Order: sequence, then structure tokens, then C-alpha cells
Amino acid sequence: MKETPDLHGIDFEDGYIAVVDKPLHWTSADVVRKIKFTLRKLGYRRIKVGHAGTLDPLATGILLVCIGRATKLADALQAEEKEYTADVMLGATTPSYDLEHPVNRTYPWEHVTREAAEEALRSLTGERLQEPPLFSAKKIEGTRAYELARAGETTRLRKSLITIYEMNIEEFDLPRMRIRVRCSKGTYIRSLAREIGEALQSGAHLTSLRRTRSGGFTLENAWDLEEFLKKLQNIETK
Repeated sequence: MKETPDLHGIDFEDGYIAVVDKPLHWTSADVVRKIKFTLRKLGYRRIKVGHAGTLDPLATGILLVCIGRATKLADALQAEEKEYTADVMLGATTPSYDLEHPVNRTYPWEHVTREAAEEALRSLTGERLQEPPLFSAKKIEGTRAYELARAGETTRLRKSLITIYEMNIEEFDLPRMRIRVRCSKGTYIRSLAREIGEALQSGAHLTSLRRTRSGGFTLENAWDLEEFLKKLQNIETK
């Protein structure tokens, strides 16, 4: 069991970056609100709390929560490269490119070989444009894309320039394969799963996602959220 640091004596107003292992089904905003609520109960009435890079509710792993003056670092932290482990399921697509929505179409996958999959990953590596998922928080004329999607509107989002620095197969057990991805800010791994399916003349969607690194922060020094909140509650009130 890893040791957790002591929070006693920290002036959170002065700035603190909590490296949190975001639980499944929590939104990034949920984590921020819970930490902010706990800090306010400790006497930090007007403290600022934010995060440096959203994780979807169905994703887990590193979420950098910036507290106090550390919120000024959020943009710089968010711009750093990220690393993920993702499970991609071949042979089916969903509207959200993940498990948020049920399968809407199936495809053959039996023709896919490991060599073909490795070539597909190579073809998607490097600097390129990527279309974000419609079920995302991207804004279209002031409205969140997912709100339009849920209302049944079909539209295309502007492609973003991303860089996939490295991408490898970790497990190959068709129709599922697990990949490790090192990428730039703004990369949607859900969209990457869809692109992999297309490159293999099939379909694909994301079934699990874990952020294992954000900049220089890794899971080895990440807090379990409940443990962090418990530690916060046990420190002296301001």
C-alpha cells in the first residue's frame, strides 16, 4: 500500500495541486465540487478550485485539481501531454463512441489481424486533424454539442489539431484490444477508437479509459478521492 502525504500545515489558499484518481461515473466537475465543499467546511470560504483537463464520467485516472493560487496554473498543466490505457471493442459503433449509448450498428471484425491493427495505429500516429465526438462538451454557437445531439440535431464539429506521439497494442484479444496512447492536449480517445475501427474496415467504440499520466504526474502519486477527502476532513480548521 502506497504512503499518502500529510495535509497538515498546508495553506490551500497559497496553492495546492491534488493529483486525484477520478472514480468511475464521477464527472470532473463532481470531483471539484466535492473538494471545494469540503474546503469551505474547513473555513476556506472563498477558495477557488478547478481542474486541469476534463475526464469523461466513464473514464478513470489522473485528474489534476488545482486549489487556491494553483488555479492560475490550470491552463499550463492542461497543455501538457497525456497518457492513457484504453479498451477498444471492434465490430460495433455507438453514437457517443463509448458505452454512454447502446450499439447502433455492427460490422465484421473477423478479418482483422494483429499486423493490420498495428498498421492502423501507425497510420493514426503523428500530428493531424481529429473530429471531436458530437456527444462532447464542445460548443457550437454557444451551445454544448451534447445538448444538440440529445435533441436529435445532426451537425459536424470543427476538427482540432492533435498529436499522437505514440500508440501501442498492449493486449490483443479480438474483438477487444487494449492500447496505450501518448498524446497531446485535446485528443479524444473516443474519436480515436472510432478512427481505429474505420482504418480496419470495421467499426469500433471505447469500452474503458484510464488516464495514467498527465504531464509529470502519474498514478503512482495520485490520491484515492475518498482518502483525500478523509485527510482533508481531519486537518485543523482555519
